[in-house]
Amino acid sequence: MLPTCQRYGMAVIPWSPLAGGWLTGRYRKDQEVPTSRRAALVPHRYDMALPGNQAKLEAADQLGQLAEQTGISLIHLALAFVIRHPAITAAIIGPRTMEQLESQLGAEEVDLSDEVLDRIDEIVPPGTNLNPQDAGWQNPALEPRARRR
Repeated sequence: MLPTCQRYGMAVIPWSPLAGGWLTGRYRKDQEVPTSRRAALVPHRYDMALPGNQAKLEAADQLGQLAEQTGISLIHLALAFVIRHPAITAAIIGPRTMEQLESQLGAEEVDLSDEVLDRIDEIVPPGTNLNPQDAGWQNPALEPRARRR
């Protein structure tokens, strides 16, 4: 979708570049899953019994390790990855607290190397949705039946 938007000069403003909190550094393997207001509102997105959420936990942990190896926070890695794409106009970050805002400031100055970007693509290949339940509204015009002749 991003190359098409870029080709036609369409602005893209993605929401939730921290994946609903999964890319804040709070979700790591071998640690207790944190409770949050968001998890209480949409528990299926944080239920560790679901395979899609296990996949998100694995990816978040690997991305956290990559951020540590790179010497930046996972928050900065995630935000820099999103806003680096030439089709992205801005990202909706939505901090609720001053602490959250401060943890996100400076991400626009982070320059991710090609090696780091390649490693991110290895962890979560482009176009992959680790938990299909997170996709939100599905456009019926894009369903397989609608794409037929």
